[in-house]
Amino acid sequence: QVQLVESGGGLVQAGGSLRLSCTASGRSFSIYTMGWFRQAPGMEREFVARIRWSNGNTYYGESAKGRFAISTDNAKNTVYLQMNMLKSEDTAVYYCAAATDSASFNYWGQGTQVTVSS
Repeated sequence: QVQLVESGGGLVQAGGSLRLSCTASGRSFSIYTMGWFRQAPGMEREFVARIRWSNGNTYYGESAKGRFAISTDNAKNTVYLQMNMLKSEDTAVYYCAAATDSASFNYWGQGTQVTVSS
């Protein structure tokens, strides 16, 4: 089992920045990829970004390109999501996820609320 705990959400004005953190525990050595997703009220869950644990390769969803950056601190079993130039449409609950194989994300955090005021 892998446990994920997110932090760093909050209220920010449009144009501002936030950094989300997600720390893995348990069988964290089995993690293949970590990612961030988000879900706004009444909307489907949306992919934001992912990073390969072993080599740091990253991939971003369209809404994140150019504004968000995903990174890891492997020594701390932590993944970060730096969010810049935030917009009101970035308001959502952000979820950290981990995949222990290449197929799908099979572990999820509890989510952290990000609210961007315009």
